[in-house]
Amino acid sequence: LGPGFVAWCAAFGVSQTLSTLALSKALKHSQISLVTPLWKISLLVLLGMAWVTIGETPSPLGVAGVLLSALGVYLLNVQRARISFWQPLVVLVTDPGQRYTLLAALFYAPSVITIKQAILSSDTATGTFGGYLAGSLIMTPLALRTSARHFRAVPRYWKEFVALGLFAALTTLSQGKAYTLTLSSYVEAVKQLEILFAMAIGVLWFGEAQRVRESALGAVVMLLGTVLLALAK
Repeated sequence: LGPGFVAWCAAFGVSQTLSTLALSKALKHSQISLVTPLWKISLLVLLGMAWVTIGETPSPLGVAGVLLSALGVYLLNVQRARISFWQPLVVLVTDPGQRYTLLAALFYAPSVITIKQAILSSDTATGTFGGYLAGSLIMTPLALRTSARHFRAVPRYWKEFVALGLFAALTTLSQGKAYTLTLSSYVEAVKQLEILFAMAIGVLWFGEAQRVRESALGAVVMLLGTVLLALAK
């Protein structure tokens, strides 16, 4: 293990927990249609914070790609929610839920930076395990204190929890490997393509073609951002 490994894991645990709790508060106090678009400002925060803290300097094409990806996700979400382009931003001054969303975005960026540093100080599997172990050590007492009564229901849904854990592990490990190959802001921007995969599943399995057509502009902008990121690489 490299120097600073434990500190990076601990810092990830703290920032990830704070980001998750803030996002949960946002969803509790505001509409998901307003929270989701604003949450993606985390891409822009990460772009600047990674440059300042760990010296990740994106190329002009890379910056354009991240910006387009963030704009595409924003457009896609406001179109699907059938709200105006500016509404998630306007309600920042009136909706406490949106202020929690902004706080979640601000804490998410350092969580990405710290998990990447933990991985670079060890390897993908060890860094990922160490970071999420730290997060679990912080989050478990909070969950036991506030939601202990719900734990009795967990055995009834063990298959769902196992499946969730499996796919989350595969996603996190592949994401961790990507952090070792390129800039963290590029990885997070390309990750937004998961929304397009979810839309495709919606069309094929749930007949949501109309909803997809309504979001076409955002999807196209997001894809353009991904193309620029590929060229930047």
